[in-house]
Amino acid sequence: MSSNAAYAMPQVKTTSKASKTTFHFVAGLCSGLTSSILLQPADLLKTRVQQSHQTAALLPTLKAILSSPHPIRGLWRGTLPSALRTGFGSALYFTSLNALRQGVAQTSTPVSPHDNGKGTVVSSSALPKLSNSANLGTGAAARVAAGFVMMPVTVLKVRYESDYYAYRSLYGAARDIVRTEGMRGLFSGFGATAARDAPYAGLYVLIYEQLKRRLASVVHRGSADQQSSMSPSSSSSINFVSGGLAAGLGTTITNPFDAVKTRLQLMPGKYGNMMRAVRLMIHEDGVRSLFGGLGLRITRKALSSALAWTVYEELILRAEKHWAAQGHVHV
Repeated sequence: MSSNAAYAMPQVKTTSKASKTTFHFVAGLCSGLTSSILLQPADLLKTRVQQSHQTAALLPTLKAILSSPHPIRGLWRGTLPSALRTGFGSALYFTSLNALRQGVAQTSTPVSPHDNGKGTVVSSSALPKLSNSANLGTGAAARVAAGFVMMPVTVLKVRYESDYYAYRSLYGAARDIVRTEGMRGLFSGFGATAARDAPYAGLYVLIYEQLKRRLASVVHRGSADQQSSMSPSSSSSINFVSGGLAAGLGTTITNPFDAVKTRLQLMPGKYGNMMRAVRLMIHEDGVRSLFGGLGLRITRKALSSALAWTVYEELILRAEKHWAAQGHVHV
């Protein structure tokens, strides 16, 4: 790359480490809350489809909810635990992911954004640029850590969404789980969750970063002004499309772990552990049960990941530009 290369996304100064950490937490929280509230019906339908011994079809499940006395309330049942899990889970995930990525970026050779061949380096993001292996590792580690912390909320969410239980409140659900299963019950399915989340998150970050670089190069190459900065709408579109595609690919690969996780969290006494759950599901319902809710999960994950990462990246980018304009320096 030539020494006089101009960056389409300006390299900006950063504010203090404490402020940056707090803002990454808040940005992650906002992005998680946005996606979880908007997409709760898809998450509820996925749980209902996956819980069935005879893998239920989507349309009959949806029809049953819509024909109930309170269809809107029924579709958004479980929104509170979902918002808590996804909101604070996203906050923890993005904060830890940023810390890991910043740490790796400081101790390894930086990876430059994609050069458009005219001396201009383009990017739709203000986040660190890492190698494929670093993206894979940091994504997996951050997701598993956040997943463990939020596992009790995840169990409550799944139980509350399911129609196997008649819980009237989250407190009542938590009290019943602890009384009948002990504290261990609040971590039911963590093994399957980690087995799903680690490869999913790692693959997601890897694919997402690759797609962003390539799409940013294509968009900038096709623009009329090769030296102009990438517009906010272009960067948002690139991040949204990249997030959706990365989520779709990662979801398809890891769906069996999600189906197993749901069964373990709903009926831990019957399924016991991951291997037993897989054997029972295949014996009772066939291999197709491992892909129950795949269409719903792809739709929801694609939209939620695209929304969450776009909101997060835009908030971070605007904050970095604001801090640069204010003349803050790194502490």
